[in-house]
Amino acid sequence: MMEGVSGPSRRNARGSQPLRLSGRRSAGLLVYRRSNGAAIEVLIAHPGGPFWARRDEGAWTIPKGLIEDGESELDVALREFREETGHEPPSAATIALGEVQLKSGKTVVGWASEGDVDPAMAHSNQVEVEWPPRSGRRITIPEIDRVAWVSPGDARRLLNPAQAAFVDRLVDALDGSAG
Repeated sequence: MMEGVSGPSRRNARGSQPLRLSGRRSAGLLVYRRSNGAAIEVLIAHPGGPFWARRDEGAWTIPKGLIEDGESELDVALREFREETGHEPPSAATIALGEVQLKSGKTVVGWASEGDVDPAMAHSNQVEVEWPPRSGRRITIPEIDRVAWVSPGDARRLLNPAQAAFVDRLVDALDGSAG
């Protein structure tokens, strides 16, 4: 779920009643793949809409969203990956990446999973936001406008600074599992 714009409207699967969201906790999935032998790349997402249109460094995110009442963190991470990329999440074993806290105060719980998707085939769900802010005007935008495979170094530079910790934790977990 996007940060920085007036809250997106979230509705349940039937589109009727708004969802009850569990505080300020989100969960997301950092998908990685191995390239050039042992090197890894991670899949990151750029938020859609006019607020994010000209922002790059520090603006990208892992596919993530708010935890709904009664839903497990991992279920949220998998659902949000599906909604924000249009791809099924990888079925490989997941790695728990712990939590980070964003400047906004929201906590994000991260998971990682090995897989491969084609960024050119990605398509995101649509959300409604107020734009311009405090105007009362609502527009519909893609929650994510693009995804990309990047090196861990590029991911650290492009991701929201708090979420860059997920990349470090993934690299550490993979290095630990190599021995």
